[in-house]
Amino acid sequence: MQQSTVQGHLVMNLVVSHELSFRIVVDLEYDPGDPYALRFTFHLPGDEPVTWVFARELLLDGFSRPSGEGDVHIHPVGGELAEVCVVLHSPDGDALLRAPVPPLIAFLTRTDRLVPMGQEITGRELDAQLADILRGCENAG
Repeated sequence: MQQSTVQGHLVMNLVVSHELSFRIVVDLEYDPGDPYALRFTFHLPGDEPVTWVFARELLLDGFSRPSGEGDVHIHPVGGELAEVCVVLHSPDGDALLRAPVPPLIAFLTRTDRLVPMGQEITGRELDAQLADILRGCENAG
């Protein structure tokens, strides 16, 4: 049975400076075929959409504490799960975005209904991965 994807839309603020920010539309997508990953596609005015892929757990962790290494960092802003700050690092520069937490929690809840966090690998997938590892050990020996 093919599981469907979870999709959503969100308006985030692209922060240019303390005085200037732009509202942008972001498409959210979760595909159970890649169960650990979320895809955020940013629609920037005058540019092609840009998609970033990062861990579902990273977003969840960023609601309560600074999280992330490398190109994506997420941390809470304010109290009571009000907003998160998403910092994206790329060779072309950095982007600072702010997003309300409630719609992100709703999106993650929908992904969790499809594939519960912590249960991304099913028994069958685990058996297949173990068989691949064991085949590799036999071929190496």
